Amino acid sequence: MTLTPEQKQAVSTWITAGDNLSEVQKKLAEQFKVSLTYRDVRFLVDDLNLELKDRAPKVDTSDVSKTPAKASAPAAPAPGEKKGFFDKAKEKLGLAKDADATEEDAIGEDPDDVPAGGSVLVSLDKVTLLPGAIASGSVTFSDGVTGKWVIDQQGRPGFTEISKPGYRPSPADGQAFMQELTAALQQRGY
Repeated sequence: MTLTPEQKQAVSTWITAGDNLSEVQKKLAEQFKVSLTYRDVRFLVDDLNLELKDRAPKVDTSDVSKTPAKASAPAAPAPGEKKGFFDKAKEKLGLAKDADATEEDAIGEDPDDVPAGGSVLVSLDKVTLLPGAIASGSVTFSDGVTGKWVIDQQGRPGFTEISKPGYRPSPADGQAFMQELTAALQQRGY
């Protein structure tokens, strides 16, 4: 469907004002009685060379050295309460902590001493072909040990291959892995 110059100008104004695609779609239907699919609205915005604005500012998660010092860890779930993705992942990596333990006790060292980005490299596969997995990729730890990781449909992380049998990453590498994994997954919209 072809829009009039007036309708195109209205779309430009809405996008500049910060409206998202669904809001533009709704306004086109209400104000101009033009019914477009979400995909058509997306193509329209692209054709008009408009750029959507994020309402929430983006945080640069790629550089863990920019994180605030001594950030408080999220509270552990109460007994019987369902654990989240990162609680389970921390347990698997040996980063779970007791109720009375301090953050330094749980990690094994001061969080400020954890090597900044670059010590653990995490990559995300463009296509996940493993049955039952929602994401997969590879990791290289600071000591050179490599592995393949996977996240199943329940959000549980795990390793499918490790180059050194029986390997367990150091607490610093475990924490760096979780930070890098979180950043990689967030970039992909998980």
